[in-house]
Amino acid sequence: MNKQSVAIMQPAKEPAPMKLLAASNLLDRIEDMSSSIARRAFEIFDGRGRGHGHALEDWLRAESELFHPVHLDIAQSDYAYTVHLEVPGFSAKDLEVGVEPHRLIVSGVREISQERASRQTVYKEHCVNQIFRTIDLPEEVDSSKVTATLRDGVLELSMPKTVKALKVPVEEKPA
Repeated sequence: MNKQSVAIMQPAKEPAPMKLLAASNLLDRIEDMSSSIARRAFEIFDGRGRGHGHALEDWLRAESELFHPVHLDIAQSDYAYTVHLEVPGFSAKDLEVGVEPHRLIVSGVREISQERASRQTVYKEHCVNQIFRTIDLPEEVDSSKVTATLRDGVLELSMPKTVKALKVPVEEKPA
């Protein structure tokens, strides 16, 4: 399977096309994130007295506690998918996009810290926001032709569908 990662370039004013990079550590990152969700889901399960029948609810709650929600719109034409993801506050260097023929993966980590000095005390806030979204695509896309731009907190991806093979009838000729 052909896997690609998209490096996001964030220009000062106008959106620019993304550059494709090898997705060497993307699967490891997905495994780490899934393990984090699984650990938190087990903590929720354990905290409820280990009552069965709520696994999906526990998983979704754990996911919402660990990751910033990513709202998205997906549109399709005969030839491509266009995806808009809301990623406010994330810069291009904070995001990683992986594209496989039937899957889109978006992850990102941003760190925000604030310090306030008042007399002799220093107040410090530190927050880490993470996003993670996997979208299964109904049709295969050409990951080598994906483009992505980040503008005003919206990540836009254009993913051309692969060209479907044409059926060629086979005629039998008499010898």
